[in-house]
Amino acid sequence: MVVDRRSPGPPQFLRLAGEQLRWNLLRELARSDQRVSDLITAVGQPQSLVSYHLRKLRSGGLVSGRRSSADGRDTYYRLELGRCAELLADTGLGLHPALELVQPAPPAGESVRGRVLFLCTGNSSRSQMAEVLLRHRAPHVEVASAGSHPKPLHPNAFAVMHEHGIDLSGHRSKHLDEFAGQRFDHVISLCDKVREVCPEFPGHPGLVHWSMPDPSAAGGTPEAGYLAFRRTADELTTRIGFLLQNLAHSQETRS
Repeated sequence: MVVDRRSPGPPQFLRLAGEQLRWNLLRELARSDQRVSDLITAVGQPQSLVSYHLRKLRSGGLVSGRRSSADGRDTYYRLELGRCAELLADTGLGLHPALELVQPAPPAGESVRGRVLFLCTGNSSRSQMAEVLLRHRAPHVEVASAGSHPKPLHPNAFAVMHEHGIDLSGHRSKHLDEFAGQRFDHVISLCDKVREVCPEFPGHPGLVHWSMPDPSAAGGTPEAGYLAFRRTADELTTRIGFLLQNLAHSQETRS
């Protein structure tokens, strides 16, 4: 009897990412959330081709998108790193048990160093929460936050951070001009509007964008508004976990 050893085909990650342009798009999105226009410039391919391959990546769950709060005609695309990790693990296992990929352990927060600036428009919720969440996990990272049009901290930001064991008392909103001329390893915008007006910083760290909705703009009941802040905190926690891996890797590379 002949045994049919044919497999159903390459694992999903290879089918999705194995094409050169899709791989280039994934690499760009691994650095920052981006619009189609940004990706066209980065990969040097026409819009029709970039949009086609983005649809393929979205259908496989490697990429997601959300409408820009600065211009509703635009969409910001984001790499789903967690989903990529799952599919990569399946890829190795599909070839041989010895090749199962295991995600690295989270870096010890006490060992990570660097300088990070988070920016949004009002510096009243997203950027403030990102600042304290990163400082809580990595106390030796110098981290700050600011806004293009600062306004008082939102009460829900205080309450949700209290759930994480973090006290926002004593924090104030700051204008991004306070940090002009300072050097940072990462400058991260959390608001689609502030991304458009962010100044250049010394050393040209390159602006990283995390396209996140403003939780204070959530409509509905007070409970719905509070849940929006919780979702923001959850997303920031996930993204900051990947940022810590990036900071730790950069630190090892320099040493």
